[in-house]
Amino acid sequence: MTPSPTPYRRPSALADKLFGWAAKGAAILTLGLLLGILGSLLVGAWPAIEKYGLGFLTNTVWDPVSNEYGGLVMIYGTVATSLIALMIAVPVSFGIALFLTELSPAWLKRPLGTAIELLAAVPSIVYGMWGLLVFGPILATYVQQPLQSLFAGVPYLGALVSGPPVGIGILSAGIILAIMIIPFIASVMRDVFDVTPPMLKESAYALGSTTWEVVSKVVLPYTKAGVVGGIMLGLGRALGETMAVTFVIGNFNQLDSLSLFQAANSITSALANEFAEAGAGLHQAALIYLGLVLFFITFVVLVLSKVLLSRLRKHEGAKT
Repeated sequence: MTPSPTPYRRPSALADKLFGWAAKGAAILTLGLLLGILGSLLVGAWPAIEKYGLGFLTNTVWDPVSNEYGGLVMIYGTVATSLIALMIAVPVSFGIALFLTELSPAWLKRPLGTAIELLAAVPSIVYGMWGLLVFGPILATYVQQPLQSLFAGVPYLGALVSGPPVGIGILSAGIILAIMIIPFIASVMRDVFDVTPPMLKESAYALGSTTWEVVSKVVLPYTKAGVVGGIMLGLGRALGETMAVTFVIGNFNQLDSLSLFQAANSITSALANEFAEAGAGLHQAALIYLGLVLFFITFVVLVLSKVLLSRLRKHEGAKT
């Protein structure tokens, strides 16, 4: 005789309640930690907020000797290097994801994808040392000096590439950041491209669409939330990176020009270089104020990404 199947036992109502309470508790704990971090930053930065107010964001003077502080140089360095990194990393990551999902031969997909993901495992300090000792001299010799010779005397363009050819500065930091965030963005894009239903792509190909038309009109609309999420993940990584930027940005607290090769500073590198030596008082409060500014920059980036996604959905609905 075959044994009768064991009847299905519905989980008890108590187990359901315990699971719901645990999930809710995890969400509340995360929100509480976020508010706690924000509160501690506000308390620590209050002396600087009380003295400088919002003028801290537009003041370029950072002089611990005279106890005068402004965060514009660090804010500019953080935003500029992150934008340069995005402008380089997004198209490269898109090309990598497109090749791996649509064009690559089967035998190459796995080893190439693994090699790209391994770049994310390289410690940031290694990227910084490589940027300072290897990439910086190459950038100065084969990029900056030829550009300075080409644009010598040209208004605006000459100023954009001015500066001593030492290989450190905003452009160098941006390129190093781009190399660091490419694995994150490319991996997310590849994964979301892979979840596009094959039937949709095959139907487009059957109608005579090219690979680019399939990607732009089928894959991207279907995966736009994941693509934007991957880009925001890379941007968050770029905004918060410390050691690699500290090695190659120059750590210069003055803004003499808007040259791409100008040595500058960022919020994270300023915190890494000065926080351990800052005494209690206005110097420490100004550094914490910089941390608070970085907190709000990342918050604004998150809000803008949500707004972008909502506008994309609205336009999609309007077309439908």
